[in-house]
Amino acid sequence: MAEELTDSDVLVPSWREAFSAVPRHRFIPDTVWVEDGDHLVPVHRKDDETRWVDLCYANDSVVAQVDDGVPAGPGQAGHEITSSASRPDVVARMLAALMAEPGMSVLEVGTGTGWNAALLAERLGSAQVTSVEVDPAVADRARRTLREAGYEVTVATGDGALGYPPHAPFDRVIATVAVDRVPYAWVEQTRPGGRVLVPWTTDFHNGALVSFVVARDGTMQGRIVGNVAFMRLRSQRGKRASLDRHVHDAAAARRSSTDLHPYDAFGEYDASLAIGLRVPHCKLIVTGHGGGAYTAWLIDPWSGSWAGLDYRPDADRYVVRQSGERDLWQEVHDAYQWWDGLGRPTADRWGLTVAPDDQYVWLDAPDNPIDRPGT
Repeated sequence: MAEELTDSDVLVPSWREAFSAVPRHRFIPDTVWVEDGDHLVPVHRKDDETRWVDLCYANDSVVAQVDDGVPAGPGQAGHEITSSASRPDVVARMLAALMAEPGMSVLEVGTGTGWNAALLAERLGSAQVTSVEVDPAVADRARRTLREAGYEVTVATGDGALGYPPHAPFDRVIATVAVDRVPYAWVEQTRPGGRVLVPWTTDFHNGALVSFVVARDGTMQGRIVGNVAFMRLRSQRGKRASLDRHVHDAAAARRSSTDLHPYDAFGEYDASLAIGLRVPHCKLIVTGHGGGAYTAWLIDPWSGSWAGLDYRPDADRYVVRQSGERDLWQEVHDAYQWWDGLGRPTADRWGLTVAPDDQYVWLDAPDNPIDRPGT
């Protein structure tokens, strides 16, 4: 795995030794989960060790927990991923972006399996690494596994949004959970000049890695430096969208049509990122119909509003249905036009400022903030 990451120029030389020294499979639970239709089903090491090992060393995330540890589906099938081991290439890219050096102290938010904490400890020293995990069972297992592997990392059970004051200040903070509002505690607990690396998300778009630098005035500023997708911090989970729960009265929905191709709004990374800045409380679900046809559903689980765009490969215009107090498709369309009018800025032009009483998004420079409706 380390050789493949090196050959693809993902694994930088400074982290190569740690990746070679820390076996990923030692940190993966004996039961993991894989997708099977609409459910997540278990794969037990004792039943199929070859498959289990293949999952451990594939360049993919490994689902380590579903439904907060209590599978809700029939036959112990799960519905929602609640803890996982991140993709190795994502881990490598994030550790490179963290710019941590031996002797620096690091706070990790979201211990998960403990593999990331072990990599940090291997290079920086166990005493330099503190990790916080909200789920007691996940934290206990990671703590035990790290110690068995020889890493005396501090693994604290608690809300990562609060950081870990007893070991502050830190030189670096790395979150392995996504947030739409960056906890100010992470700024307070980082030394001036230190870095905070955060997967940043909106309800519409999950996939922006922001690298912040903390200033002496108690603020920090950062730019988007990569594309990563993580589960949200539990205190910021919000509401889950569901077609069964939220899409009703389709026959009575308002009808219109559009010539904006849904891929242009939903599939293009830069457009999707910008739309997420302008359209709050909007989640996307896509259902396929065969032959390349599909419906893109926009759902607001808070208000109950929804929209459905029916895509057909041979069509020039697409039928749109909308229901509820919001015209979600119109909001998305307007946001796309807004992004287009700005000259279609790429992700690396967006940045965030986090202050004690406020945080805002800006384009190109902190003195050019943008309006985010609903925030």
